[in-house]
Amino acid sequence: MKQLLLLYLLSVCGGQGSSACPHPCSCHGSRVNCSSRSLDSTSLPPSFPPDTTELLLHNNTLTILPNGLLDNLPLRSLTLQGNPWVCDCGVLYLRALLRRRPESHTPHLGVNCSFPPSLRGRLVVYLTEEEVLESCHYWYCDLAIVSQVVLSVFVGLQGFLVMAIFIYLRKFERLSKEAKRTIEESFTSEDNEWTPLKTAASDCVY
Repeated sequence: MKQLLLLYLLSVCGGQGSSACPHPCSCHGSRVNCSSRSLDSTSLPPSFPPDTTELLLHNNTLTILPNGLLDNLPLRSLTLQGNPWVCDCGVLYLRALLRRRPESHTPHLGVNCSFPPSLRGRLVVYLTEEEVLESCHYWYCDLAIVSQVVLSVFVGLQGFLVMAIFIYLRKFERLSKEAKRTIEESFTSEDNEWTPLKTAASDCVY
C-alpha cells in the first residue's frame, strides 16, 4: 500500500514538474503568455507545457525560432508579431510553422522580416525558398569578404615583417663589415707605429 501511494505521489509531482509554467512567462490553464517580456533567442524558454493550446510570443526581441520548439504542442492560437525576425537560413523553421497553420488563425500577420535590408517588411510566410537562399548567400558573401580582408591584412603584415627583417640584416651586415675594416685598419696603424721603434732599437744594439 505504501509503495502504491509513493508511486502515485511521484507521478503527480512528475506531472506537475513537466507542465510547470516556464520563466518568465505567466500561465492560466493551457494559455501561456510570454509576450512583452523582452525575450530574445537566447532567453526564450527551451520548452513549454505539453498541453499548451494558446501561446503568446508577440512584442519581444526574437530573431529566430529554434527548430522543433513548437512541434509537439496542440496549439490552437499562436502570436508572433512585433519581433525583429532575421530572414536568413534560420527562418526556415518559422516559415514552415506558419505555413502549417490554418489561414483562419492568421498567425502570420505582423510576422515580418527585419533583416536583411532586401527582405525588410516582407511577411515571413510568403517568402520563397529562393529568397531565403539568397539571404543565406548574402550572409556568406559578407563573411567571405571580411575573411578576405583579414587575410589580406595578415599577409601584408607578414610581408612588412619580412622586409623589416631583411633591411635589418643588411644593415647589420654593413655594420659588421665596417667594424671589421676598422679593426684591421687599427692593427695596421699599430704595426706602422711599432716598425720605427723596432728599427731604432736594433740600431742601438749594434
